[in-house]
Amino acid sequence: MIPYATFLYFFILAILLIPSIIAGLNGKSFKTYNAVITIVFLALIFYNKPPQAISLIIFVIWQIIVIKAYLPIRKKNNPTSIFYLAVALSIIPLVIVKFAPYFKSLSMVGFLGISYLTFKAVQMIIDIRDGQLKEVSVYRFLRFLLFFPTFTSGPIDRYRRFEKDINHTPTQEEYRELLYRGINRIIQGFLYKFIIGYLINQHILMSEYLKHDTFLSIVIYMYAYSMYLFFDFAGYSNFAIGVSYILGIKSPENFNKPFISRNIKDFWNRWHMTLSFWFRDYIFMRFVFTMTKKKVIKNRYTISYIGIFLNFFVMGLWHGPYLHYIVYGLLHTLYFISFDIFERKNKKHKFWPDNKFMHVVSVVITFNFVCFSFLIFSGRLFT
Repeated sequence: MIPYATFLYFFILAILLIPSIIAGLNGKSFKTYNAVITIVFLALIFYNKPPQAISLIIFVIWQIIVIKAYLPIRKKNNPTSIFYLAVALSIIPLVIVKFAPYFKSLSMVGFLGISYLTFKAVQMIIDIRDGQLKEVSVYRFLRFLLFFPTFTSGPIDRYRRFEKDINHTPTQEEYRELLYRGINRIIQGFLYKFIIGYLINQHILMSEYLKHDTFLSIVIYMYAYSMYLFFDFAGYSNFAIGVSYILGIKSPENFNKPFISRNIKDFWNRWHMTLSFWFRDYIFMRFVFTMTKKKVIKNRYTISYIGIFLNFFVMGLWHGPYLHYIVYGLLHTLYFISFDIFERKNKKHKFWPDNKFMHVVSVVITFNFVCFSFLIFSGRLFT
């Protein structure tokens, strides 16, 4: 059973959420029950997928071993080489899964949601390295890693933020607000995913006309696919966030009106935000910090641009080891660096005025550049 894909899933979800809602409205803690229904939903997701279930179990055990082995080493002397080894070991399962299509013997490896679980595990290792996590119990690790509303596709939460919510029992008034917001987000999710997204997919993307490779059909496909991508994924995120609220967890936002972004930097502060911020904090910022500290490269713009390249190249490769994903990542590298150069020159020469008209022009330009990148992402031009 795929999460948030069928009405049967929502029916089961509604039934199992009733005890949490009753407890919350009475100002009582429901942490234990939430852990129980996480197990129930994992069983529903994997009940007819034994290979995936086995892969999940192996993955979880592996991550526990890596984190538990790294903790005492970090406390003792915190060697950089061991930190990099721990990160590498943590991402090995994901690397295997991403390259599995090229090897028949690995075709049964992997499970739904492995990417997002890997992000959670790696950020915990980095937080341990930075001294922000002193100890992690197996139970708390599992509670964070396997939290079912966000299991398959995020949003990607941070361990300390999650723990703060899980350890706080909302008052009756606080929970009523969470419940109200949660139900509203779920309704919005239905509108986005099952109405708008469905109509775009069925009546535009699946139309016979768009199967022809004419210039006009490709242009229509580009805009329709961009809209579908947003409404489908934002709809899923609304479901995940809404259910999280009902369970007393304020999962972070994933989208903030991305198509009104005034430039590419603004776009990545609005689109798939938890993924964007994860890559920014744990790849770009750490690379820039390391290069600046060690003075390997003196020019700060060169450091920044190499960091941007690494950030988007890895992001593209993360989607899959295919040419269109890699080109998508490189294209956003080009967008980002070009805009940074433009922005710095504009601050000096003031050739792009800051007014309402130019703001609208900026939004239109950004929207079209982003939609073109999604056309690349779709693979339509590479078939």
